[in-house]
Amino acid sequence: MNILLLGSGGREHALAWKIAQSERLDRLFVAPGNPGMAEIATCVALDPMKFLEVGRFVVENKIDMVVVGPEAPLVEGIVDYFRSRPELQHVALIGPSAAGARLEGSKDFAKAFMRRHHIPTADYQTFGADRFEEACRFLKTLKPPYVLKADGLAAGKGVLILDDLETAESELKAMLSGRFGAASAQVVIEEFLSGIECSVFALTDGKHYQILPEAKDYKRIGEGDTGLNTGGMGSVSPVPFATKEWMQRVEDEIVRPTVEGLAADGLDYRGFIFFGLINCDGRPKVIEYNCRMGDPETETVMLRLKSDLVELFEGVAQGDLDRREVVFDERPAVCVMCVSGGYPEAYRKNIPMTIGEQADGVVFHAGTALKDGQLVTAGGRVAAVSNYGATATEALAKSMRGAEAIDFEGKYFRRDIGKDIIDA
Repeated sequence: MNILLLGSGGREHALAWKIAQSERLDRLFVAPGNPGMAEIATCVALDPMKFLEVGRFVVENKIDMVVVGPEAPLVEGIVDYFRSRPELQHVALIGPSAAGARLEGSKDFAKAFMRRHHIPTADYQTFGADRFEEACRFLKTLKPPYVLKADGLAAGKGVLILDDLETAESELKAMLSGRFGAASAQVVIEEFLSGIECSVFALTDGKHYQILPEAKDYKRIGEGDTGLNTGGMGSVSPVPFATKEWMQRVEDEIVRPTVEGLAADGLDYRGFIFFGLINCDGRPKVIEYNCRMGDPETETVMLRLKSDLVELFEGVAQGDLDRREVVFDERPAVCVMCVSGGYPEAYRKNIPMTIGEQADGVVFHAGTALKDGQLVTAGGRVAAVSNYGATATEALAKSMRGAEAIDFEGKYFRRDIGKDIIDA
């Protein structure tokens, strides 16, 4: 079959890498893609947010399936657009409808969904600017640290965790006054949950589901989880505390009730569900949902998925995902992200870069471009290096060697990915 993958980052490169291995694939297109993906697929200059142009390309190139990588097209309704066009209705879409994507697009919607379907999560309330005084009173009922979340999509920057009540009130006022634009017109205030985080992923056809390998990502820029939050500095899979027993609780208390809840609410949801979980003294609770795969978790999850990803996508499209087999590679995998100097604050772009032949493992391009034939940086997160190992420690060592073989001015990467949880 002919497949179009939408997106241009490390997550999409990892998905493309896995899709390209399928015997079911005839041609793989990526829009807009990046230089790394161009080595295994045909990159096309399409904006995933311009649905009319995407649809026209799909018809002209006889595309059978569209895999939506990032969240924005899903939240804005690309699936609904395809369903509304007679010439596109036959195309398989991997991703939920706009209504289903509200699990990520609205924190308040997601929290209300969890409360309605008895899915364990932090206690919360949601406030608009007209209820600022009431919101401050609610803050006073909580113990620090205080968690403030912009209701809408805020490019990963809409969550604040604050230790001081006065600061929390000040930041809340700024958010409700437009700090994150329309995304923070409403703010979710929730209790702080203490524990270790874990990302769990599932594919669903709307009725059945398959759970993929779990992972743990690292958001802070500095080693030892210090400094500012980023889009992700690396990931490790498997997660040692995600034992068979713990994952059974995740399935019974979170994954199954979520899939059943979506169906009960009449939401068209066929695609990935990201469960951002926290291990609270052995009990998993949901921090957030995403309506797509995580980044940089995908860069380890895809390594550990032995099954044919396209076959699983066919199960999503045909409604028989329960008949498809998911097989894990038992080897640990670790991803290390190379970022531009200054990230996540101000950083330069268009810095010439090279990827040495000695780069160990799989290099996934996250923010790269070609300029006059020269590979250059094009984002804060530039490239991810992923490796297997007999142990996670070995996989980390390999990925660090691979990161060292990537060269550009100001390059930085963390050397402690997974060290808080993996074997010695």
